[in-house]
Amino acid sequence: MPHIAARLGDALREREQTLATAESCTGGLIGARITDVPGASDYFDRSLVTYAYGAKEQLLGVNREDLDALGAVSEPVARQMAQGVRDTADVTWGVSTTGVAGPAGGTEETPVGTVFVGIAYAGPWGSESSYTTVERYEFDGDRATVREKTVEQALSDVLDEVESQ
Repeated sequence: MPHIAARLGDALREREQTLATAESCTGGLIGARITDVPGASDYFDRSLVTYAYGAKEQLLGVNREDLDALGAVSEPVARQMAQGVRDTADVTWGVSTTGVAGPAGGTEETPVGTVFVGIAYAGPWGSESSYTTVERYEFDGDRATVREKTVEQALSDVLDEVESQ
């Protein structure tokens, strides 16, 4: 079976849809995985690595109050990241990742391995079909493992959403 990134690419190409990513904890790994597939330029627009709070605010329009009150690793921030990259890139799908890859940085509420994946869909203008979903995951493993599992989960999640349209 073709790799998940190739399957996603085929699904996007068949539907003439486009994708952009806003990555924090994955640091560009999703964009790298997508562009490993020949012909990705048919559907892949950009990947923004917005690691710092300021980058999330400036490039994606993430609300400063949410960053201050909730931190970057939260459902509202993942939602705003996905919507922000979808809207600024003017693509069909925006995907975001934000999490605690470790080995440090975890708290009782947000332990190491906690990741949020956001997916924002832009329906046709006037259709009122646009939406955003966010899922919270907790992955076990070291930093590299958490990041790799996040990449796989994000690609799987967006493929599921594309195929459900």
